Parts: sequence; C-alpha cells; structure tokens
Amino acid sequence: MAVYFYRHKKIMSVNPRIEDIPIEEFDLSLAVMRIMNPEMVTRVHDSMWLHGQLQPVVAREHEGRYQVIDGLKRVYSAMDLMIKTLHCQVLDIDLQQAKLLILSYNRPGQAMEVWEEAMVLKDLLESHDVSQRQLSKLTGHSPSWVSRRLSLISKLDEEVSSEIRMGMITSSQARALIKLPRGNQLDVARVITTFDLSSRLSGRLVDAFLQAEDADQQRDILEHPEQILWDQVDLPENPYDSRLSCYGNDLMASLMNLLHPVRVLLSQLGDPRIGELNQREMLIISPFLREVSDDMKKLSKATGPLQHHNKQTN
Repeated sequence: MAVYFYRHKKIMSVNPRIEDIPIEEFDLSLAVMRIMNPEMVTRVHDSMWLHGQLQPVVAREHEGRYQVIDGLKRVYSAMDLMIKTLHCQVLDIDLQQAKLLILSYNRPGQAMEVWEEAMVLKDLLESHDVSQRQLSKLTGHSPSWVSRRLSLISKLDEEVSSEIRMGMITSSQARALIKLPRGNQLDVARVITTFDLSSRLSGRLVDAFLQAEDADQQRDILEHPEQILWDQVDLPENPYDSRLSCYGNDLMASLMNLLHPVRVLLSQLGDPRIGELNQREMLIISPFLREVSDDMKKLSKATGPLQHHNKQTN
C-alpha cells in the first residue's frame, strides 16, 4: 500500500500496481493544467535517451485508457524516441483525487509553477462543485493561499494563459502582464516574447505602457519598444572606480557607453518587421550590416583574452 501526502497531510491510501503500458494507451487530458517548459522537456528527453526510463509514470484507469497524473514529459519524450511502452504506477482513484495528487507532486526539487497550482485549483473549483474553503481543507493550505492563486489566474487573458501552459511565456514575464487590463495583455506579451525580455525589462515595458498618455503612445511603445527599454541603461552617474587605473577607468567608460547603442541595435534586429524589408532596402542596409558584423568579430577577438583571464581567476 502506498500512502500519499500533501503538505504533510495524508490525502489518500491506495494499492498501486506497476504495469508496462503501451504509449498509445496514455490519456494526456490533464496536461491542460501543466506548463510544458521546453527546456525541461529537452532535459527529460536527453536523460531518457541516455539512461532510459528512471521513474515510473503515475496514472489512473479512465475510460479504457490510462490518464497521466505525473510523468507527462516522460510520455512526450518516449513518443519522440519511439519507445513503445513505459513503466507505470496505476492508481485506483477518482478524478478529484487525481487532481489533488497533481498538487502533491509539489515537493522539494520538483516544485510546480504557481500558475500550475492556480490552474489545478481553478479546475477543482469549477468542475467538482467545491468551495474555496473546501479547497483549503483538501489541499492543506490556508484559505488566503487558495484565494491568492485563484485571483492570480483570473486576472490573465485566456490566450495569455494558453501561452503560459505551452511554455511560450515564463512565470516572471506573466507576473508583469498581470498589471495590465486583460484586453492589452496579449499585445504586450507579443513584444515580450519576440524580444525574450527578462522579468525586469518586462516590468519596464508594462510600466511604460501603463504610463502612456493615450492609445497612440501605447501603440508607439509596442512598435518601438527599444525606445523605452534601453533608453536608460542602468549605469552609475559617476562611472569612476577608485579600484581601477586611469586606463581601466577609460576602458570601463567606453564599455558603458557602448551598451546602449548595442542593445538598441539588437532590439531592432530582433523586430519581426525585419522580414518586411524589400530588396532595395536590403541593398542599402547590407554593406553597413557587414561592417558592423566585421567590427563585432574584431571586438569579440579583442575581448577574448580578458574574458579568458576572468574565467581563470574565478
């Protein structure tokens, strides 16, 4: 008999059985409540390719198939690697218990994203006729913990939520988007994902959008995000550093002055409109692109020894 706990609280006792289940018999319907982080999927894929399956998939019997509760990435990887069967721990539990068990896998080293917790709670609330107070008792968390997560997911546009589930938008990027009205979130999300903005830059973009005076200014921010993202590089007012020699300070000042235009250029090169340039425009721009590219290669070569020295000292 296996006993499952959620936050040190016993939630069910079951007698699992281990079976080898054909890949085509797995039901992945509960995947809608999980985030498919591409990096994590690749990591599991590589591990299974090198070592095979190290942990069983956890599932329950459901309508003649096996509904996966834990191990979605293992199933996806097995499909890609053309593995025919997977070891599976089959549990005799109902759907509500299965969803609670998804939350139980939120343990040290395997913590779920807060968005995944919110999606599971939302589904339990809507599909199983339970109140927030009952959810608190079922999960072992406080009512405020449940309320915060439900409030979090209710503030997101459905299309944005879908992109979070697909791993296209990270949790840190999504936290910035929550500040926006739902009707504006998707447009701003497109800019965030196009330029792969960090959480800090995502927050800066959202703040600028909210502070815009009118719709025209908001549109200009989305079309030319580099104007507000990197117009103020986070540099000290007085770049002089007493630890550096005169030459060292001159070099540091040159590096700082270079950061802003380089970031603006990278932003413009990453703009999807670059694909709309016509042949005449490309003929005009290409010589300058080649010159910049050549200079960047020289810069990389010139800074190489300094970076190598830094690695050695570390």
